[in-house]
Amino acid sequence: MNRNVILTCAVTGAGDTTRKNPNVPVTPKQIADDCIAAAKAGASVAHIHVRDPQTGGVSHSTDHFREVMERVREADTDIVMNITAGGGGDWIPDAMDPTRGGPGTDIQTPAERHAPVGELLPELCTLDCGSLNFGDMVYVNTAEWLREHARLVQAAGVKPELECFDLGHVGFARQLQKEGLIDGDPLYQLCLGIPWGAEADTETMLTMRNKLPANANWAAFGIGRHQMPMAVQAVLLGGHARVGLEDNLYLEKGVLATNAQLVEKATTLFENLGASVMTPAETRAHLKLRNPTNGNIEGGGA
Repeated sequence: MNRNVILTCAVTGAGDTTRKNPNVPVTPKQIADDCIAAAKAGASVAHIHVRDPQTGGVSHSTDHFREVMERVREADTDIVMNITAGGGGDWIPDAMDPTRGGPGTDIQTPAERHAPVGELLPELCTLDCGSLNFGDMVYVNTAEWLREHARLVQAAGVKPELECFDLGHVGFARQLQKEGLIDGDPLYQLCLGIPWGAEADTETMLTMRNKLPANANWAAFGIGRHQMPMAVQAVLLGGHARVGLEDNLYLEKGVLATNAQLVEKATTLFENLGASVMTPAETRAHLKLRNPTNGNIEGGGA
C-alpha cells in the first residue's frame, strides 16, 4: 500500500459533460477557480483541458490555457499544474465517405498539441501513449507522432505523464524510455474504463502495473462509477490516484458532484486507510518537478 499519495484532480476534460452536470467548469476563470478549490480540498495536482467559453466544446487555445495558468499561479493556494497535450487526435469516419474524417474529427500535429505546453511550461503534461478505439471514435496517435511529441516535451523540460489506455500503451511508453526520450523516473497514468480500452477492474490494473519499469511512479483512475473504487485500488497496490469531473460527474448515485467534493471524498477514503495526500511541494520533490516560482528542480538541485 502507498501511504503518501499524489492526488490529481482532472477538473473538466473535453467531453460532452457540461449539459449533464452544471458544475463542470467551462470558462478559463471557472476552470482556474476549480483548480484552486481542488487544491484547498487537498489535491496535489490539477489536470486541465480548456473549452470554448461560448459553446463549452473542445478548445486548444493557448490563450485559454494561459489565462487558467496565470489565475492559478496568482492565487494564494499552491497546486502542481498538468496541462493536457493529448487533444487533437479524434477521428470520426464520414457517413458518406468512410475514408475521410467527418463531423467531430479533430486532428492536430504533435507540434500543435505541444504548443501550449512549450509556451507555458507547466510542471507536468500528458503524453497519450498510443491509438485506441475510444468509444465510437478512433483516437489517433501513431508511433512516430509519439516520438516527435516526446522529443518536444523533453526539450521543454516538462515531465510527461504517460497516459496508458491499454496494455500495449505501457509497452510503447517503455520503448520511449529505452530510446532515451523520457528523462528520469517515468510517471505513468493508467486510464481504466474507457470503451474500448483497459477495463476498470483489479485484474487489469494489476496486470498493467506489473508491466511498468522498476523505477516508475504510477497512478490510475477509473471513469464513472469506477472512480472511487479504482482510486482506492491504486493506493492499495502502491500507486497514486486521480479523481475529478473529467472522469465522473457524481458524488454518489443521483447526486451531482463538484471537483472539490470528489477530492474531499477521495482524501477521506485514503485517510481511513492510513494514507495521506502529498502537498504540492511534496509532490514536486517526489517527482523532481520544476518549481514555477524559481525554475529549480525540486528534490534534484537547480
